Amino acid sequence: MTFAAPRVAETYALLTDGRTVRIRPARTSDRDQVRALYEGMSPRNLKLRFFGAGARLREHGADRTSAAGRPGFLALLAFHGSQLIGTAEYEQLPEDPSTAEIALAVADDFQHCGVGTLLLEHLAHAARAGNVTAFTADALAENRAVLEVFANLGLRYERSFDDGEVRCRVDLTPDERFLTAVDSRGSTADVASMRPLLQPRSVAVVGAGRSPGSVGRAVLRNLRRSGFPGPVYAVNPHAGSVEGVPCHPAVSGLPYAPDLAALAVPAKAVPEVADQCGHFGVRALTVLTSGLDEPQGAALLDICRHYDMRLAGPNCLGVANTEDGVRLDATFAAGLPEAGTAGVAAQSGGIGIALLGDLARLGIGVSSFVSLGDKYDVSGNDLLQWWEADERTRLALLHLESFGNPRAFSRTARRITRTMPVLTVDAGRSEAGRRAAAGHTAAAATPTMTRQALFHQAGVTATRSLGDLMGTAALMHAQPLPAGASVAVVANAGGTGVLAADACAEAGLDLPPLPEELAAQLRTLLPPGANAANPLDTTAAVGQAALEASLRLLAAEAPVDAVLVVLVPTATAAARGDDPLRALTSSALRADSRTLLAVLPDQAERVRLLRSTDGAAPSAPSAPSALPAYADPQDAARALAHAAERARWLAHPPGSVPELGDSVDAERARRLVRTAPAGQPGGVWLDPDSCLELLDSYGIPHPPQTVAHDEAAAAEEAARLAPAGERLALKAYGPDLLHKSAHGGVLLDLEGPGAVRAAYRELESHLGQRMTGAIIQPMARRGVELVAGVVQDEVFGPLVLFGLGGTATDVLADHAARLAPLTDRDVRELLAAPRCAPLLHGQGDGEAVDLAGLGNLLLRLSRMADDLPELAEADLNPVVARPDGVTAVDCRIHLKKPRPPRPGRGTGPDAYPRRLR
Repeated sequence: MTFAAPRVAETYALLTDGRTVRIRPARTSDRDQVRALYEGMSPRNLKLRFFGAGARLREHGADRTSAAGRPGFLALLAFHGSQLIGTAEYEQLPEDPSTAEIALAVADDFQHCGVGTLLLEHLAHAARAGNVTAFTADALAENRAVLEVFANLGLRYERSFDDGEVRCRVDLTPDERFLTAVDSRGSTADVASMRPLLQPRSVAVVGAGRSPGSVGRAVLRNLRRSGFPGPVYAVNPHAGSVEGVPCHPAVSGLPYAPDLAALAVPAKAVPEVADQCGHFGVRALTVLTSGLDEPQGAALLDICRHYDMRLAGPNCLGVANTEDGVRLDATFAAGLPEAGTAGVAAQSGGIGIALLGDLARLGIGVSSFVSLGDKYDVSGNDLLQWWEADERTRLALLHLESFGNPRAFSRTARRITRTMPVLTVDAGRSEAGRRAAAGHTAAAATPTMTRQALFHQAGVTATRSLGDLMGTAALMHAQPLPAGASVAVVANAGGTGVLAADACAEAGLDLPPLPEELAAQLRTLLPPGANAANPLDTTAAVGQAALEASLRLLAAEAPVDAVLVVLVPTATAAARGDDPLRALTSSALRADSRTLLAVLPDQAERVRLLRSTDGAAPSAPSAPSALPAYADPQDAARALAHAAERARWLAHPPGSVPELGDSVDAERARRLVRTAPAGQPGGVWLDPDSCLELLDSYGIPHPPQTVAHDEAAAAEEAARLAPAGERLALKAYGPDLLHKSAHGGVLLDLEGPGAVRAAYRELESHLGQRMTGAIIQPMARRGVELVAGVVQDEVFGPLVLFGLGGTATDVLADHAARLAPLTDRDVRELLAAPRCAPLLHGQGDGEAVDLAGLGNLLLRLSRMADDLPELAEADLNPVVARPDGVTAVDCRIHLKKPRPPRPGRGTGPDAYPRRLR
């Protein structure tokens, strides 16, 4: 009997109460600690674990758990600091290795903290990698705690009762219910772990210098200015007091351990000071220090994990929380953050300062702010979960230059963007930008297409600049989302209306014509000479009353989703003492049926929020709170386009990953991959026969083909493939001929064996030793030539690409991409995203291609990529799509030994056990 031996790496994760635990496989040397765990358990808990409480049972249990390396057996241990607090183990059944018997044990003082559930999640993840599909366990009927663990795990669960004992069976197949349960547990634990960082009861500043320009002194000053209600301590062995706060010589000299410590000490001192903090009982650190080298950074993170401390930074600005009763500002920003509704997380301290200032100026304010810096621990994913649980936060702003756990980020963001807008700046779009990001934050360079796919699938609004970010934030904060992408432009000067119309069209918005009946009504309201079209030119003579009445009419009757008003100051209005702008600030707060925004070219600010001038309150809680006004119509149009896209994203239900049924033979594919020499440097490109076998394993359609290695064999195969003289294609094959067309290695429309023989001879003469054989195929019938492919990203996992194919694919670059696994919604959007999408629907007089078959091909390619981490690259080009079906005419597949999986990525949905990044 042979058993698969899964590889399990040491990792850290959070308990329900936010404490950090280390999980790793048991070793033989752990026997004494395991025995001590069992000896420390109460007689009742020992009985529930071993069905008895004798010393021999404890000894036998310690021997079993620490028996590392036994085939079909795996034990995982959980440590809090250096204390062993729990064990979980499985042993495969000899008669059925797909099933394993499991056992759990948790220290008495860590009961009901989620230790058992966490261990089971990781044990199930490892078991699936070892081809185990089900767990079984026997428990006493009185052991309600372990029965609840099994029942609440989120996996399919069965139990039967027999004479005071319960036989449990857990199906390990992960599904959306399981992942949702994991998400919920993870969010609870994450929020609990962040409380010492964002809701500390006391704070210490370590390195509070006497110099006026000292970073630590600035943090201490802001803590006092912000009105933080708890104790604030300063640590400086060379000063008596700083900012009126008495100094202590060391962390260990404080009266008691603070929840949060802000470290502003030299880089070389950071690990030692962090160790002192952890030893003393500090629960969270924000490390402002920059310039840590790799050993110092690794030591800092190890210390934080060992001592159960969450870490913001290093190389960061600090953290802030404006919540009543907290009023925390542990930053060295010049100004205090204004209280408000926006949660902000920024990797760059400078961008963080800019965002805080802009949000204060707009009157949006901040609920909480974290400068992520080099992002060793606390990340955007942590903050999203914090804001989800925080009733004050209505808007999330992220500036991220790297992703440590993109799959977790994606699932979290998909959930949270359903309840609040999540906005980001798409930083690092250029090669120079990615180099700069890597240089100052140690961020991994992420291709733009990959990052944009993540944002799009998660519903994150990705803007292109800080101005774009703040303009969009102002609109989403102050106005309802438009129901669609149509807009009416209203201007009191014709030229500005034209510019605004152009900006809207370039942003992808529609300007439909106004119905004649509506236009006639508008002409009765507006001055003579007004052009009641779209854009609507009111003329400079329009007054407040006429403009307000026109806007009310447009909001009620126009076939548009938003109204954009462009106003310039005029001498005629000033002479009358009439200000048309008052029409906007009085009516905007009373009508909530249309999104309303303004362009005021003469204003100094790029964007501002105009409040009511008549003292009227919004007509309903959901009514607009203010009017966003922009200096440039381009900014207004982009903000409106982002809002329309968010509305469109929300209007569609979340997708699901469809089942592909028995037509997928993943085990056959894995066997093929295991036999390929993917471990050699650079990996290996599969030969044509192996490529077809892999396509067949996933039911991806392709034409019949054969490979010949000399001209005689080519002629013989041609006669077999085309007995009635059908036309054939001959494609040169060789390890260096990846782009056959570029090397002149493709000959088409060959008739009969003789033509194929001559063509083979021609290719051989032209390509020489680079050609080791040739692929012979029947000519594919004409259709739309597309490309479908996969690229494996080291951080994000597999990326599925789709677009216009054929020989011009690289020149035209008409591609779109989504991260695997694809949902049915992802596939629909992927088919519609490229510029060539109208061709698929039969543009002009053509007939639509088989869109269902094309979507099915993308789903199967996604499944292949998700199943096989060795799949470095797959290129199906061309994929010929016709009304009666699709077929992959050519295929290249590159296998490469995968790197050890990073947290949050791997194969399939089970690549999602909870762990810290």
